[in-house]
Amino acid sequence: MYNLGIYLLSFILKILAFFNPKIKQGVDGRCQTFDILHKNINPNDKTIWFHCSSLGEYEQGLPVFEVIRQQYNAHKIILSFFSPSGYEIRKNTKVADVVVYLPLDTKSNAKRFLELVHPEFTVFVKYDIWPNLLHELKRRDGRAILISALFRKNQSYFKPFGGKRKSALFAFEHIFVQDNNSKTLLNSIGYDAITISGDTRFDRVTNQLTQNNTLDFISEFKGKSTCVVLGSSWSEDEAILIPYINANASETLKFIIAPHEIKSNHIKDICSKLTVDMVLFSEKNDKNLNDASVLIIDNIGLLTKIYSYADIAYVGGAMGQTGLHNILEPAVFGIPIIIGKNYNKFPEAKALISLGGVTSVASAQAFSSTLDTLITNDVLRKNQGHITKSFIDTNSGAVLKIMEYLKM
Repeated sequence: MYNLGIYLLSFILKILAFFNPKIKQGVDGRCQTFDILHKNINPNDKTIWFHCSSLGEYEQGLPVFEVIRQQYNAHKIILSFFSPSGYEIRKNTKVADVVVYLPLDTKSNAKRFLELVHPEFTVFVKYDIWPNLLHELKRRDGRAILISALFRKNQSYFKPFGGKRKSALFAFEHIFVQDNNSKTLLNSIGYDAITISGDTRFDRVTNQLTQNNTLDFISEFKGKSTCVVLGSSWSEDEAILIPYINANASETLKFIIAPHEIKSNHIKDICSKLTVDMVLFSEKNDKNLNDASVLIIDNIGLLTKIYSYADIAYVGGAMGQTGLHNILEPAVFGIPIIIGKNYNKFPEAKALISLGGVTSVASAQAFSSTLDTLITNDVLRKNQGHITKSFIDTNSGAVLKIMEYLKM
């Protein structure tokens, strides 16, 4: 049934590619995978394989990838993605020598992929468990670990019908999980080679503090005002954010909107709803930034640095059903954070809400009340910021535990 489902998925994706540019990127990219591998990997190369589902998992695994890249510099690193949102943005990353789309998980593709890559060691990040690939890797006695894994009871691994996917987990010689609940679930199916290492994203965001986060155009825009950064916002988030901005933006209270989708029609939609002075990042050289009270970031790759200028952050994704974006990125800079209502699948959000560093809102009224309080209450704002920063400091260190294992 699983293999039949993969062939059905292949057919469906090819049909959808005619209507969806993003899916087309993935379909076209997978057609090139084997040619890229054949041209760039020799049979006698020593190789290590990293796999990530998408961009978020890449960022999660990057602290580990960077250390492995440094310590195993005689090896050729192959990085695979399933999603275009990972591949298209990180296809030129310096952490890998070869970057490809992962082929669909048929038995023949698995054999061909591993024949070409022949990894001495493999690292999967969080999830994206492909049974045929992992079973073939185990058949070849390939070493593999899963890092930053997070499991839930309702996943197929822990159901009577999840046999093939469940057995794929046993291809990993060790699994590094984020929490004790994940360890308990793995123990329940007889998997015991587990370390509770935490989430490598804590190490990733901690590394951001060692970078130069200066952005002169943000400094010019912000001036001496209080600055609220709306990061990775979706339309559901913007529906409650924009009315507040229109009513409150001023010389002393400024907003930076960094939407998740930066397609021109979405940017135009945001602009059409704003009634205050605004400027686009793409037009920053033609405008006096200090005169605007709203800056819209119609570009990617800047948000992690922009958070360093925020006095308060709203992180999008949880007001709708798309999934909460990374709240650790602003948390490392010690600022209070506001999120939407759908956060139950995100343990870091649940933990920070219980600690008091993050506030969840379910409506425009709740958002307005929360933000008003944080803007006017300096002591509360500083206390919540201290909580978020301390949470990052306390939970860092996953990379060290993983690398200690690899030295064994």
